[in-house]
Amino acid sequence: MPYLFAAFSVVWIVIFLYALSISRRQRELSQEVETLRRMTEERMKAQSS
Repeated sequence: MPYLFAAFSVVWIVIFLYALSISRRQRELSQEVETLRRMTEERMKAQSS
């Protein structure tokens, strides 16, 4: 029974770490999309001037 608990704990830790990793990547991608959006807006303004 202790092995079952240990395995269960390891699986939950791995799932938690994976979720944190995905969250961090999503945050970084959101920041990059925002940067690209700003750059696009600036180019559009410069071309229309």
